Amino acid sequence: MKMGVLSNKISREELKPGDHIYSWRYAYIYAHHGIYIGEGKVINFTQSQGGREISTGTVLDRIIFSSSSSETRNCPNCGGDQSIRRGVISSCLDCFLTDGELYLFQYAVSPASFVAKPRGGTCTIAASDPSSEVLHRAFFLLHNGFGAYHLFNNNCEDFAIYCKTGLLVITRISVGRSGQATSFLAAASAIVSSPLRYLTTSFTGLAAVGYGMYCFSRLVSDIGVRRDVEKVPVESLVSASAPF
Repeated sequence: MKMGVLSNKISREELKPGDHIYSWRYAYIYAHHGIYIGEGKVINFTQSQGGREISTGTVLDRIIFSSSSSETRNCPNCGGDQSIRRGVISSCLDCFLTDGELYLFQYAVSPASFVAKPRGGTCTIAASDPSSEVLHRAFFLLHNGFGAYHLFNNNCEDFAIYCKTGLLVITRISVGRSGQATSFLAAASAIVSSPLRYLTTSFTGLAAVGYGMYCFSRLVSDIGVRRDVEKVPVESLVSASAPF
């Protein structure tokens, strides 16, 4: 296992049921996340091919659809055409990875380690629940669903983090639990933030202040730090009319 600032790479032999895994898509632009359940199977949350389930209302609806679990058709291990399936599904590791590398999402990292990671969507300060609870949530949602897919508020990383922690964002005005989504918004905020030009006039100083704002925004938006979250039993998600 190669765990460090730049890599969380793991081999298939090291996987354990209940692990939160991910694989990068489109030259590391985006990662697809899921929960490993053993015997070479992964429960993951996906939208239909072409991104029609994202519903961001932007051009990203057509550009970013890498969370589709697989382009493999008629997989003998999964039983059918994986590319047309959507929602919470069970896939084999090959379909989940789609020729990509395998990485392990880290939990209970220190704030310093969290900030040191240059990319979001690889770790969290929040602690994971026992694997038995993680697998219970994953299997329950496999049969009952996880709501409508949304790139910023309810994506594959949100699904995996909920399975691992049972935490849900209870406000409707902020981004979800996904580290990838918060990193994107943090970067956008650092770039367009008008106060930056008053703090420094040099390019190096501007870059340093911008990166500092990016790291701070990521940190305060992490599921293990923010206060607008609460532990929600998985059974209540089905009974709630609009939990996401």
